[in-house]
Amino acid sequence: MRLTVNLDADVYSFTSAYAGAKGITLSAALSELVRRAEQAPEAGSDLPRLKTSQHGYLVVAGTGDKLTPEMVKEASEDEVV
Repeated sequence: MRLTVNLDADVYSFTSAYAGAKGITLSAALSELVRRAEQAPEAGSDLPRLKTSQHGYLVVAGTGDKLTPEMVKEASEDEVV
């Protein structure tokens, strides 16, 4: 289905990095991420949360570890992401 959407800058940045790391189109990345969000565990789980640092990088909350496109690609190859 073809559709035009307006994304917030942070959503576009994250989705573009995700798509680039996985070697897929932006549309495919959006579809994957929405489907994953539908299946995400309920709030209050033990899984680490992602947040954006003051410099705009995605980090794991509580650790401050930066997530890079390479890390996303490596994790997706391991079927973790």
